[in-house]
Amino acid sequence: MIHRDNAGPVCSLRFVTLLVALSPELLPLGASVQLQDNGYDGVLVAINPQVSEDQKLIPNIKEMITEASFYLFNATKKRVFFRNIKILIPTTWKANNYSKVKQESYEKANVIVADWYGTHGDDPYTLQYRGCGKEGKYIHFTPNFLLNENLTAGYGPRGRVFVHEWAHLRWGVFDEYNNEKPFYINGQNQIKETRCSSDITGIFVCEKGPCPQENCIISKLFKEGCMFIYNSTQNATASIMFMQSLSSVVEFCNASTHNQEAPNLQNQMCSLRSTWDVITDSADFKNSTPMNGTELPPPPTFSLLQAGNKVVCLVLDVSRKMAEADRLLRLQQAAEFYLMQIVEIHTFVGIASFDSKGEIRAQLHQINSDDDRKLLVSFLPTTVSDDAETSVCSGLKKGFEVVEKLNGKAYGSVMILATSGDDRHIDNCLLTVFSSGSTIHSITLGSSVAENLEELSHLTGGLKFFVPDKSNSNSMIDAFSRISSGTGDIFQQRIQLESSGEIVKPYHQLRNTVTVDSSVGNDTIFLVTWQTSGPPEIVLFDPNGRKYDTNNFTNNLALQTARLWIPGTAMPGHWTYTLNNTHHSLQALKVTVTSRASSLAVPPATVEAYVERDNTHFPHPVMIYANVRKGFYPIVNATVTATIEPETGDPVALKLFDDGAGADVIKNDGIYSRYFFSFAVSGRYNLKVHVHWSPSISSLAHSIPGSHATYVPGYIANGNIQMNAPRKSMVRSEEEQKWGFSRVSLGGSFSVLGVPAGPHPDMFPPCKIIDLEAIKLEDEVTLSWTAPGEDFDQGQATSYEIRMSKSLQNIQDDFNNTILVNTSKLNPREAGTKEIFTFLPKLVTNEPEDQFDGETQDSCRIYVAIRAMDRSSLESAVSNIVQITLFISQNSAPIPARDCLILKGVLTAMGLIGIICLTIVAIHYILNRKKRTAKKENGTKLL
Repeated sequence: MIHRDNAGPVCSLRFVTLLVALSPELLPLGASVQLQDNGYDGVLVAINPQVSEDQKLIPNIKEMITEASFYLFNATKKRVFFRNIKILIPTTWKANNYSKVKQESYEKANVIVADWYGTHGDDPYTLQYRGCGKEGKYIHFTPNFLLNENLTAGYGPRGRVFVHEWAHLRWGVFDEYNNEKPFYINGQNQIKETRCSSDITGIFVCEKGPCPQENCIISKLFKEGCMFIYNSTQNATASIMFMQSLSSVVEFCNASTHNQEAPNLQNQMCSLRSTWDVITDSADFKNSTPMNGTELPPPPTFSLLQAGNKVVCLVLDVSRKMAEADRLLRLQQAAEFYLMQIVEIHTFVGIASFDSKGEIRAQLHQINSDDDRKLLVSFLPTTVSDDAETSVCSGLKKGFEVVEKLNGKAYGSVMILATSGDDRHIDNCLLTVFSSGSTIHSITLGSSVAENLEELSHLTGGLKFFVPDKSNSNSMIDAFSRISSGTGDIFQQRIQLESSGEIVKPYHQLRNTVTVDSSVGNDTIFLVTWQTSGPPEIVLFDPNGRKYDTNNFTNNLALQTARLWIPGTAMPGHWTYTLNNTHHSLQALKVTVTSRASSLAVPPATVEAYVERDNTHFPHPVMIYANVRKGFYPIVNATVTATIEPETGDPVALKLFDDGAGADVIKNDGIYSRYFFSFAVSGRYNLKVHVHWSPSISSLAHSIPGSHATYVPGYIANGNIQMNAPRKSMVRSEEEQKWGFSRVSLGGSFSVLGVPAGPHPDMFPPCKIIDLEAIKLEDEVTLSWTAPGEDFDQGQATSYEIRMSKSLQNIQDDFNNTILVNTSKLNPREAGTKEIFTFLPKLVTNEPEDQFDGETQDSCRIYVAIRAMDRSSLESAVSNIVQITLFISQNSAPIPARDCLILKGVLTAMGLIGIICLTIVAIHYILNRKKRTAKKENGTKLL
């Protein structure tokens, strides 16, 4: 949102805030989960429409969260619990007097219940795409996990698992186990299991039973058939993020129990901080205090919701400003496409328009056929009014009148609001919108729209889009294509394969290829739009070379659109289109291609684009994300490009990466990320993402990323080994892909304030290094990391500063005063490339510091971190911290002692040589003197 000096909206928002404080049940979905008086309100659990109805599922969900509430309350030392939970029942289940939804939808859920679409495995997991201490996207449970009682032996009680995942989702902590590195070498040069706390006990088990450690480990790897089995009875009370299934575990690892040496994701992502340290640093804990008394909180209350009929109303601006920059024409084209192709069958649709007053153009009409769609299209506005005033509230009022005629309320309805007017009185209807139960998706056209328009969407959990006044921008159609029913049924939703637009010179062409992959192809539509009175010459070839031309398209000359529907399932492969501008002048030609899933057995690849925050202030960057998936499996090695359109100026293309560096937190999780900071002007920006994948490289990750609850293979109970059922692997069948795929998705709009009008000094530092790793080889330490840029993750930094210390606290809190490593020969490389640097950590091993935990006289643990500088001396944040244990040979004295001994030896030798020389000289002198004396005596006798 853009907020300037406007007292009206600010006062209204303060009023809304006060209302929320007094009435938590009126909290908007856009505000997500709220913590009030130690209780969480508004947690939304949604069941996927593809999940079969089972009468045990809802009671088991209730039981799980009720158990979790009390467990969480004790684990957080009486700080938080779950007060009320909403469970969204899919419309594919039978109606059972469930409450009607308001703004709730599957896409907004904090917890989803869904199958893996034919694959096996029931690991609960949380999708985390941001850094330490940042909220995740959702928790995922399979129906089998919630229904199969046998799984509790491996995962533990479901309530404990829910708390484990909630800590991932809400507080941004990570797992304290590591299946890929189940053990490590500790500070005493001993092999230890990756765990937290270190007090959790167990034994090595071979094929024939318990066995010594040396029988299980070969070259730092577990021997086949070996594993480490934990005792079922423990004294350790931590940690929930390691093994929540142990009955003794009732708390998170804190400063006294945290295992800093363990090579787990918590240590890597949070720079060796304990989970409790991260949790207590969260806003939840900073803004609350523990509850008094000894009583437990009340059990959570549950509301069961189910959507009714799908109801949509288009609320369209027809004021004078809509005549500018072909706004009305582009709105007509997009609305027609939405009504004819996007909106799902059996949906009730109405149309309202507004300038300074509102008008109902079409009452609700249910779509059951193409004739119903065409009838609704006929009610779209065709002209703009002479009225320069716009009243969004008047338009929404008429929209509410339309939808309320079906059931008397607007609950569960959707408003698609498109406007270009500068309405300064939107705050007058914020409260009405806030309590309507309707979701408002807003589409702003041009740069003169009221600054607080998007607040309508924010309050109701709707989407926000911005359409710039550029004739070659396809963002209007993209926005309508992005709006779905919100049911979560990907098999019924439209998938956008192509969106392109160019200003084409006279007698020139727009030519491109779009890939229709085998997972889509049903109900495929090619849409062409143009500017002038007549259509371009259209030529389309399918993969077999069959030709479609302009005569095969259905033309609407009034709206300047041409549409081709491919019957049945479109042939998979590359479709090539050519648009010839046969007119004497420049004109914008645009193409949109959409389709639906070809089969209920295989989910199509999808992309969801979004930003971390929908507003920022210069020079803070915007973090852009694109979640690319096939079902729940991440798609890796794709080419993902974000296009950012400002209000004025040219669009910016930005390639996104899934490399675990810069803005991207976790490598190969299917979430592609990047910093965006090339702000042209203050105002709104529109985000669109294109995804292309080539069949020459692997696409699906081999496992589901995210933070998983631990599955325990077995326990030692009363000295006996009790194994659980083998954990089902998440095996996926990757069908042969000959053509790759392409996808397009609009990510909505965001706003930037405070961008300088002219040239400005460099204000963008290098981004934080988040993937620093360290390996010790003999006496040397080798560091590796991904190079940051001159500006965040772009360009080339100027220098690095590497520091080390024997104290973790010192390097965390006082980085500048720790020991500096000589990096004079280390020159930064281009952003995104791998850096490797080796050094001898002699200085720190000889520091006269106190011995720390985990150290012996023969070992020394050091901590290392790095930061980058640019040519303007702007510094990045300090990187993640790594630790290395150095072992000092008992047969060699410390370096300063050896130097001293050598010096003493040299001086002693020199002293002895000096004495010998003096002795020889003295003897020589004495002998010579005796000879002279003898000669004198002989001479006297002769005389």
